[in-house]
Amino acid sequence: MNFLSHFYFDRDTTDCYHVLGTVLPDLLKNADKTIVLHPEKLRHPDSRIQSLISGWQKHLDVDRYFHSSDFFRHHSHQLKLVLLPALVGSPVKPFFLGHIASELILDNLLLTTSKITVDGFYDHLDGCDRHIIYEFLIYSGMKNPDVFMKFFEGFKKSRYLHTYIDTAQVAYALKRICMRVWHYPFTPEQEAAMSHIIVDYRQLMEPVFMEIFDQISASLDAQSQ
Repeated sequence: MNFLSHFYFDRDTTDCYHVLGTVLPDLLKNADKTIVLHPEKLRHPDSRIQSLISGWQKHLDVDRYFHSSDFFRHHSHQLKLVLLPALVGSPVKPFFLGHIASELILDNLLLTTSKITVDGFYDHLDGCDRHIIYEFLIYSGMKNPDVFMKFFEGFKKSRYLHTYIDTAQVAYALKRICMRVWHYPFTPEQEAAMSHIIVDYRQLMEPVFMEIFDQISASLDAQSQ
């Protein structure tokens, strides 16, 4: 799941460090794909750092339930199929695109149906103390936290996730993600074709998309009992 879908499960919490922890694994990958941390089994006496750790574990749990679900398998496969005609000549792997497109559409649907707000998400990130995040990264084994901290400040400042409310921008977001792997993933014509396909597929997902959030919420509740 993407940033805002992870946020959905903790949209009502007042603990900004827990919310940050739920998206930190993906933020770190965006900052530097070579960063590999495994803090989920650690314990720390500072409750704020422990909240970051618990949020990290929540991220792993949510992704595990999501990626093993019939919902994800079905929609990522169907998106791969409908996007194939627009990918002729592109270096992008269709299964990769179907995977990412399904996650971005879910973020878009959460916003456009008012299940969450982007400002609510960023308010949590802004509430986290820089030195607590830094200490967490050091404690987790990161050698140079400054690399992440610079990226994180830029991520907060850009407020880029606001663009996800515009369905037509989902294809652009897909391109940005693909550009981390391929320098020129799509032609302008391919991007335009993908945008139309995604807008149409979003309409198919809208009546049923909350099913996966309800399923994961039930699995998380059962796990905590």
